Amino acid sequence: MTLHMPPRSLGILHLERGLPPGATPPTPAPGSILSSATFDFPIISETVAGAWVENVVRGDPALEPAFIAAARRLVERGAVAISSTCGFSIRHQPAVATSVSVPVIMSSLLLLPALLRQLPPRAKIAVLTYDSTCCSEDLLGIEDRAERARIVIGGIEGGKFWHDELKRPAPPLDVAAIETDVAACIARLRSAHPEIATILFECAAFPIVAPAIRRIAKLPVYSITDLCRMTMASIA
Repeated sequence: MTLHMPPRSLGILHLERGLPPGATPPTPAPGSILSSATFDFPIISETVAGAWVENVVRGDPALEPAFIAAARRLVERGAVAISSTCGFSIRHQPAVATSVSVPVIMSSLLLLPALLRQLPPRAKIAVLTYDSTCCSEDLLGIEDRAERARIVIGGIEGGKFWHDELKRPAPPLDVAAIETDVAACIARLRSAHPEIATILFECAAFPIVAPAIRRIAKLPVYSITDLCRMTMASIA
């Protein structure tokens, strides 16, 4: 008798979007962590109650129980790994990882130690974030001050996408606006830091413009979707 095992699913912790009850959410853009076309494995998601862009980005510790509860619901539904639609939720990484028995990868920032070791000592990594004013050093997971000096942080705060994400309901992603803001930020960072050799997208919305940014910058670009693929590939 042949046993048919259920497909391995990536569980994604989703922030509140403010859609009216019963409203159909917009179709995720190609390359989005929420698009089924982005991966060769299924995805499932759960909304983290009360987790909006503004309070997740600034770091509201009161959200931790809601992140844990949503992660547990995902595991109950068959998720074999847990990720998130906001890199700033890395603040809740330890608590969520402790609460479930599957790999937890809340943010692409988890890649930083490995990426630093890939590069020569004088090379730098540009971390592109939704809001650089909230991307504090404690989120980077790099304790060595010399290694920390190799990380350059740039954000798109004040741009169209930044403003759109604070609206309720949040509008569909403006891919062109994201590409414009991200490309401009990278250009500014590279002008000030020509040693930049790799780009890491903190924001989980940025992977939709990763192909374009690779062509423009001609540098390696890493994001949360890359970390998700690597994690899922490791699970039997």
